[in-house]
Amino acid sequence: MQVNDTVMITYLKVQFSTEGARPSEVLETLHNLGFETTQGRFDAIYRWGGSTTIDDALYLADRVHEALKGTGVLFEMETVEG
Repeated sequence: MQVNDTVMITYLKVQFSTEGARPSEVLETLHNLGFETTQGRFDAIYRWGGSTTIDDALYLADRVHEALKGTGVLFEMETVEG
């Protein structure tokens, strides 16, 4: 378990399906998990407060996975120093 004392940000990119949930519903779900919408290469960001571990990032990915299950959405996450 590696601890990082710098501020970390997780970037999230989503790919919607016309057979799944509406984008506005998906973004509301992500907001409820603590993500902020953004413009550019990524659709949303999660700003970590304090030290972050790899396990924390994996736990967040698991939460996103569970929250988006059944929506038809594919997602990609990247956690880096902010």
